[in-house]
Amino acid sequence: MIHWCGTGLSSVPGLRRLIADGHEVTAWNRTPEKARAAVGDLTDAIRVFDLPALEAALAPGDVVVSMLPADWHVPLAELAISKGAHFVSSSYIAPEMRALDSKARAAGVALVNEVGLDPGIDHLMAHDLVRAYRASDAFDAENALSFVSYCGGVPKQANAFRYKFSWAPVGVLKALRSPSRSIRHFTELNVARPWDALGRYDAPLDPPESFEVYPNRDSLPFIAQYEFGPDWTVKDFVRGTLRLNGWAEAWKEIFAAVETADDAALADLAAELLEKNAYEEGEPDRVVLCVSLKAEKAGATVWHKTWVMDAWGDARGTAMARLVSVPVSLAIEAVLNREIAPGVSAAPSDPKLVTRWLGEVQGLAQRLMLVDEG
Repeated sequence: MIHWCGTGLSSVPGLRRLIADGHEVTAWNRTPEKARAAVGDLTDAIRVFDLPALEAALAPGDVVVSMLPADWHVPLAELAISKGAHFVSSSYIAPEMRALDSKARAAGVALVNEVGLDPGIDHLMAHDLVRAYRASDAFDAENALSFVSYCGGVPKQANAFRYKFSWAPVGVLKALRSPSRSIRHFTELNVARPWDALGRYDAPLDPPESFEVYPNRDSLPFIAQYEFGPDWTVKDFVRGTLRLNGWAEAWKEIFAAVETADDAALADLAAELLEKNAYEEGEPDRVVLCVSLKAEKAGATVWHKTWVMDAWGDARGTAMARLVSVPVSLAIEAVLNREIAPGVSAAPSDPKLVTRWLGEVQGLAQRLMLVDEG
């Protein structure tokens, strides 16, 4: 049994895919009316989200899926372990989640995180690039490596605000409070606020397109996660966020408000911004993701490949919802098929799963290609 908790903006396509494919799924949501609107045409297995009720329903081998706010992930993962059930989330692995690894291994259950869009699809692309580079004739541990990964949900039809909300507005604003660490020209770069490290990225789209970008959170742990060799020379390494040109100028007043607002004021600001900058019914959103690895020897490029994805909303719904929730559904199936080992893990590096999942992503995006840039 799959217990899918949360049927918000980014949840529905993956949930519908599992139900339509014949999996036994219960949808749990605080407001069952919203869940019925999302999947009521496919199933009657809809329940009001309540922790004691979920605990009573859980059985060994089940999968708990958290598409709820981040503070629910660890309690639900702990509940899953206690019941011998697995856990899947699209969110980053928090230290409290990482601390559950030994308990999960002892219980023989998988706690899988970072299997959405970003983090998620970007991890698959990174693992594929590192594997291909290792296997190439250009591979040399002494090469200087530059890794960049930029992802963003942006309006396909640009507005004055240079942004529209395709996922929880409070989450968007809270992300702006996060300090970041990355590597720029062999040196660690620490930034208190994203807008203090704004840069430009020329995406190898067709036709080429430039975006404003900034580092997101702490990039450095992903050097090991992406299986870089400990002796490799890293020139640049950044995982960041991509925005339309003009975004920083349009958001100047928002930046000032975010720095001083408490949680209540932040929620009020988010509600106000959503009212003014929500997608209209049927209006397409857009997601752009570029993940690139370049190797240089003596200043000359010897290997450079970039995964490029460009997706937008269509009759199937928003691009953001597809690209977040369908990979979650793929992770659930991999857990049920025992293709992911017990313990806490992120999106897989196993070449078979990477290839299969990227093949599924091919059908979710209007454009997905691997570009050889040198």
